[in-house]
Amino acid sequence: MTPNPILKVLSTLTAHRVQYLLMGGQACVFYGAAEFSRDTDIVVLTTVENLRRLTAALTDLKAERIGVLPFDPEFLDRGHAVHFRCHHPDASGMRIDVMSVLHGVAPFSALWQGRTSLELEEGVWIELLALPDLVQAKKTQRDKDWPMIRRLVEANFRQHAENPSDEQVAFWLRECRTPAILRELARQYPRATADAADSRPLLALARGDPSALTAALDEEERQARAADSQYWAPLRAELEQLRFQARTVPDPRDGDSSESP
Repeated sequence: MTPNPILKVLSTLTAHRVQYLLMGGQACVFYGAAEFSRDTDIVVLTTVENLRRLTAALTDLKAERIGVLPFDPEFLDRGHAVHFRCHHPDASGMRIDVMSVLHGVAPFSALWQGRTSLELEEGVWIELLALPDLVQAKKTQRDKDWPMIRRLVEANFRQHAENPSDEQVAFWLRECRTPAILRELARQYPRATADAADSRPLLALARGDPSALTAALDEEERQARAADSQYWAPLRAELEQLRFQARTVPDPRDGDSSESP
């Protein structure tokens, strides 16, 4: 049987008892949104013991660090991602992106409490970022993330629309980006919609002109993209500085580069 590289990565993390949460494209697949990704994006707890376990898992996967960022909790806790490439035969080419802080999302301890646990196969459990947290983490400046948010919420709505909990209705009203669904929610749950409009004013348009609702959704997205760009600006500047330093630091194998030619 052909090995499943995604399963190999996740089962290795589980075997080493790494405290992590799967996010990104692979998490979207598990929540019913159609996306394939060879990248395993995880958010981790940055305690000494947990990073030791993660290091052991990466060693088993023959994963090499790529990029200039060191595998250091100092960088992770500032919001950077550290990237690895696997060379284990059963996970060859798989990339693992490790973070510990996500923009606009609760600290890891709260994310862990609300996580979704899923058994991939007998005895192999994985931990996923909860759907509301995954949606929040997807509010970036990247073009591909906004259609994914829409599909994630639509998939959850289709699954639970017949008998939703109050919590699910509140989630849809807070995050749905599909005008037709928002109008349906406003019709079925007028009181909940009115309450939710205090924190999401565009819901007041859900029973009015459809074009106005669409325009408001576009503006909401624009503002979220701008906020994400502002959040990443200092991190990108720091990363560029590290890249510059990596290019200018002499290789000791070349001798003393300060010596005149």
